Amino acid sequence: MSTKQNASSKTPSSDLVNPADVPTRKLYTGAKIPAIGLGTFGSDKYSGEEVAKAVEDAIHIGYRHIDCAAVYGNEALIGHSLKATMDSGIDREELWITSKLWNDKHAEDDVIPTCKQTLKDLQIDYLDLYLIHWPFPNSHPPMADESSRDPLAKPYIHENYMKTWRQMENLVDMGLVRHIGTSNMTVPKLQLVLRDAKIKPACNEMELHPHFQQPELFNFVVENDIVPIGYSPIGSPSRPERDRTDEDTVDIEDPVIVDIATRRNIHPAVVCVKWAVQRGQIPIPFSVKRHQYLSALQSVTIDPLTESEMQAIASIDKNSRLIKGQVFLWEGASSWHDLWDINGEITK
Repeated sequence: MSTKQNASSKTPSSDLVNPADVPTRKLYTGAKIPAIGLGTFGSDKYSGEEVAKAVEDAIHIGYRHIDCAAVYGNEALIGHSLKATMDSGIDREELWITSKLWNDKHAEDDVIPTCKQTLKDLQIDYLDLYLIHWPFPNSHPPMADESSRDPLAKPYIHENYMKTWRQMENLVDMGLVRHIGTSNMTVPKLQLVLRDAKIKPACNEMELHPHFQQPELFNFVVENDIVPIGYSPIGSPSRPERDRTDEDTVDIEDPVIVDIATRRNIHPAVVCVKWAVQRGQIPIPFSVKRHQYLSALQSVTIDPLTESEMQAIASIDKNSRLIKGQVFLWEGASSWHDLWDINGEITK
């Protein structure tokens, strides 16, 4: 991966960050993607208007990478924000816009129209990155609890996934999408996709934070020249209730994270974001609070963590998955663990 890191220790002089100071990652195509983005999943707790306002302001202060998805239900509102920023003089080519194909649109005839609707909603002519949101063609209603199940739910069927992937490849050929990628995948699933894809994934979006570092999957995607994008980079304190269990741990309360934050006089969440960028993944923290998304962006341009701090954080992995995915289970599945191929082979 290619990075560009400003190691200056000076304090930012304003609440604006020069996008040129933000690290980047280089994709196998040669394209560069900002190494931090703003997530737009409101976790059922924030309105689309709040998220769209945050997007517009985030771009104003220096963000150039926005991570969207049709299922979040706010792309039309975000589209007004994107148009406003471009009308203000920011060129489309300066922005990196990601969106995702939702689980109920995996059918071959649905992929291209769904992408076109996203482009219409976002008021742009192309996506920089389009991901298959989950590898399961299973859906659930908004605000569903952990017991919600799609009666037609099925496990991962590679032949069907590749039919969807072929349409994703067609989007690239049509010029509607510049890169395609995967999300919420496992090593066994990605091995099959890499074997059969004509256009290989440019990125894999996955849960990544200090208490859930996924070293096997992380190393696999890096070794295959796929850029890892990490959601829930500070441990998803605002995640939906359906994903909460008594076994969950809290990254920003970990003594190692707290100690580093205290010594540096920064918030523990900022430590998590710094760690993510320096490790080589792209964090996409979500917030509608200006001081939070501003401090996250500022943090990756100054005062990098030391090698000893990085090693200390590497030692606190607790394999604590926070986004379980119970709502995607099929009849006959025993638990959410079946979604993640824990035994190293695809669970049927």
